[in-house]
Amino acid sequence: MSFEHHSAASGRAAAEPAPVSVGLVGYGYWGPNLLRNYMELQGARVSWVCDARAQQIERALTRYPSVRGTTDCAHMLADDELDAVLVATPISTHYELARAALEAGKHVFVEKPMTASAADARELCELAADRGLTLMVGHTFVFSPPVRKVKQIIESGDLGDVYFVTTSRVNLGLHQKDVSVVWDLAPHDLSILYYWLGEAASTVCVLGRDCLGSHNPDVAFINLRFPSGIIAEVQISWLSPVKLRRTMVVGSRRMLVYDDTENVEKVKIFDHGVDFRDPQDFGEFQLSYRTGDIVSPKIENVEPLYVEASHFVESVRTGGRPITDGEAGLQVVASLEAAEHSLHHGACEVPIDVGERWVSTAPE
Repeated sequence: MSFEHHSAASGRAAAEPAPVSVGLVGYGYWGPNLLRNYMELQGARVSWVCDARAQQIERALTRYPSVRGTTDCAHMLADDELDAVLVATPISTHYELARAALEAGKHVFVEKPMTASAADARELCELAADRGLTLMVGHTFVFSPPVRKVKQIIESGDLGDVYFVTTSRVNLGLHQKDVSVVWDLAPHDLSILYYWLGEAASTVCVLGRDCLGSHNPDVAFINLRFPSGIIAEVQISWLSPVKLRRTMVVGSRRMLVYDDTENVEKVKIFDHGVDFRDPQDFGEFQLSYRTGDIVSPKIENVEPLYVEASHFVESVRTGGRPITDGEAGLQVVASLEAAEHSLHHGACEVPIDVGERWVSTAPE
């Protein structure tokens, strides 16, 4: 290689941004998936794994010997070269861990739900904004190619005005000991709905029950009203003979079905609808039913978790506002909190209030 070529290559290498140093807290159910994806990211360097259980640290370091491990989160946060922290622990610990990381000057990615209360979520949002740090929530479905395709279809106007949305997320298990089915399953569909519609629900009412006597509701029907007039129903259950992950969006022009259990055609657009003709006299009432083509758009095949990890690293590097930022996490937590209140108070309609609005310092 000539001196000129060598110098140019060196200049390009020098221009490359340093990888974002990342530490993971929680190597349990979801932590290994996060760690695997961040280890594959060229723009990230996993420096730490933290878990209160020593045996989990041993497991992580056996697989990834280049990573340092600790059972003391404070030890990891004391590393001045650490840029960002991934929190993948039980919900009850999210607030304390995320707050400690933000106070240590670290960018934070926290798994959903963001916190166990809207007040805690709002505090984290304000803290991140005050410190100029990135705060992102792990609403992984928002980074799923089928979900992103549906958003494109809705925003294109192909469905017309959206009337209502119904979703079913049911399965036989897994029963959670510390949270109801609302906190366990609803975050997925709430984050998807809010992403698709570009707005959060204004009110919620929930009918559910504890079928097994565990003092934890295991089935719930969540009804949402949106400021635009759209309504939605989210059906969730740990008691079902089949696994369903199906959503139907009904618009004024077309209808759409998103079925995450399908292997190939996860999204289908139905050129179906009903046209109402204004009556010319008292006795006239006519509806025209339309049944047309069914189209399944081509969707790329990429792991949502990898896309999510890439987005977090890019947000940290550029200071850009993540799609699933703290405010998005706060909206979901406030909705869950209101839903839980309705569930335990006779299915009353409850306003969803995120509290005093705050403005992120991060650019759009």
